[in-house]
Amino acid sequence: MHDPVTEDTPTETTPTAKAAAPQTRHWWSTRRALTTGPLRDRGMSTAEYAVGTIAACAFAALLFKVVSSPEVSEMLTKLIDQALKTTG
Repeated sequence: MHDPVTEDTPTETTPTAKAAAPQTRHWWSTRRALTTGPLRDRGMSTAEYAVGTIAACAFAALLFKVVSSPEVSEMLTKLIDQALKTTG
């Protein structure tokens, strides 16, 4: 049976294969180390940073709106007055 892929591929005994084998092994081990294990998910990408920043800003704006509303301000004032009156 004739297989051109295996016939054209250098074997471990040819000089080309001996020179290319360490480079291929180094490339493969580096690639494998980057795609598996603890280094696989090293952090957020730029798009994830953008979405996270927008979400944080939206939450901060909502929190500011709630805390600065008259109802919450009055409730916090009553709470602080009540806490100060009970201690002395």
